[in-house]
Amino acid sequence: MALIAKSSGENTFVPVPQGMHLARCYRIIDMGTQKSEYQGQVKHLSKVMLQFEIHGNDDDNKPIVTQKGEPMSISKNFTLSLAEKATLRKDLQTWRGREFTEDELRGFELKNVLGAWAMISVIKALGNNGKEYTNIAAIMSVPSAIKKAGIPEGHNDLTLFSIDEPDMALFDSFSNGLKEKIGKSPEWQSRGKSSAPKAPAGPFDDMEDDIPF
Repeated sequence: MALIAKSSGENTFVPVPQGMHLARCYRIIDMGTQKSEYQGQVKHLSKVMLQFEIHGNDDDNKPIVTQKGEPMSISKNFTLSLAEKATLRKDLQTWRGREFTEDELRGFELKNVLGAWAMISVIKALGNNGKEYTNIAAIMSVPSAIKKAGIPEGHNDLTLFSIDEPDMALFDSFSNGLKEKIGKSPEWQSRGKSSAPKAPAGPFDDMEDDIPF
């Protein structure tokens, strides 16, 4: 039997279009401690990913959905910190529409954002590898006019993945790239789990009236 190698075809991934979108946070993923490098400095920081489903139409008034007709999704990674200059703190405050109190800064339950609606600003930007990525630039509260017009029903189940108590069925649904990242974290390895599957060669994408938090 001949062994024939062939191309898997063109990349069919379609990114969320640029612009301002109504979105719902449906998943939080604990990524453990990850190596981060910025301006030559290497740090090891606790990371978390928030995933959003998009509701609305594009510039051509077509629904922003996948080929299956489901809401498109987009994610953003954060350092798990509420320090003064932390991006997570900045985004949560613009999302909530108010600053954190001193009491909240002592410990904020991130799971409170699950199911919360937001307006997200999506932009395209070049990564360090020279490739173009679609990123969430800002997360803001939903304007009153949109609330009055009616918020749609959410599509995805609300899920939270924690390394301390991992839902393995949920873990298995992640991309190989994300599983490998989590699998490399010391928190995952200290649980005595086997190594997460190695990602295939080639690039991958690491990809209510009032907000109740």
